[in-house]
Amino acid sequence: MMAAMAKNSKVKGAKAAAKARAKTTKKLTKKAEKAALKEATRQAKKAGKKAGKKAAKKASTKGKDKPEKPTGDGLPATAPVEVVESAGTEESAAKLTKEVKKDAGVKKRFSEVLAFTRGDQLADISPDSTPGFAGDQKDGEEALADCTKRLGQLQERLFAESKGGGKRSVLLVIQGMDTSGKGGILDHVVGGVGPQGVKITSFKAPSAEERAHDFLWRIENALPGPGQIGVFDRSHYEDVLIVKVHAMVPGDVLRRRYTEINAFERKVAAAGTTIVKVMLHISADEQKARLLARLADPEKQWKYNPGDVTERAHWDEYQAAYQVALTRCSTKTAPWHVVPANNKWYARLAVQQLLLEAMTDMAPVFPAASYDLEVETERVKDS
Repeated sequence: MMAAMAKNSKVKGAKAAAKARAKTTKKLTKKAEKAALKEATRQAKKAGKKAGKKAAKKASTKGKDKPEKPTGDGLPATAPVEVVESAGTEESAAKLTKEVKKDAGVKKRFSEVLAFTRGDQLADISPDSTPGFAGDQKDGEEALADCTKRLGQLQERLFAESKGGGKRSVLLVIQGMDTSGKGGILDHVVGGVGPQGVKITSFKAPSAEERAHDFLWRIENALPGPGQIGVFDRSHYEDVLIVKVHAMVPGDVLRRRYTEINAFERKVAAAGTTIVKVMLHISADEQKARLLARLADPEKQWKYNPGDVTERAHWDEYQAAYQVALTRCSTKTAPWHVVPANNKWYARLAVQQLLLEAMTDMAPVFPAASYDLEVETERVKDS
């Protein structure tokens, strides 16, 4: 009987997950279409007014007895501005909305849009772009807020599942240059779920004890337990990034590490952990602006580290190191996702959606009761 209840619970959980995934996609799609239509209308009105003024000016220089020459769109030069504006607005809005439906995440998920695959070049990805989302900052912040509750519900189910014997967990790996927004992800994305099911580890320079072991030793010790969302603020990839830039180990040792990382991540995934790897991609100019902003704000000066400027001098070397790590270690089991992060609001939304998609696919379920529900209900009533 208990087995049947558990099976039924899993089926219901899978159906609920599919329904939630469709609902989330529909919600983001509506926001994207609304934002696109709004922007198209604004752009078309602006173009219409400009065309109308130009046409009116051209007509005013001609004699009133001369016939009007048609403009490029077939309308008389003195056609009312409203006519040009209206036609342009409807046509442009319809066209842009169609493009949004095709390209802005309706058919593709964030995990597909942001996936880094073999042959991709980090340098070709604009840190200012917002792949998979056509809205503006306000739309993005609203979407983030709308999906926070759903992420929390999935996290609760995953945590509860572990209390019934479940072994699954999630690992969110966050990498990026200094000031790329890792802290903001922790606050605005991870901070939206229940803390009892979250394990955050920030990796700094290894201690003497950690250096006495293999580079993956401290990583394995920090893995999330059953039912947890583990978050790595920096990770084992530091051992092929800063280590590569500053030539801290021989070349053959470094080359072996990529293979060792892939094998390690396969083992972690096989044990029941879903891995979501994110590289927050910012530009050098954006980093400079953020460093200066920290220095100018007394409440943010504590975040500034003089060493950040030292590492900034190696910007190109770091980009090259990231290119190698992304190419060598983006696998089917644990793919890399490059998130353009010059816009903080977008980076937060994108990481949230990556996490939401992964957990929705997992479809965690509340465990079936391990006791007789009717008996316990009567006992409580009689107590």
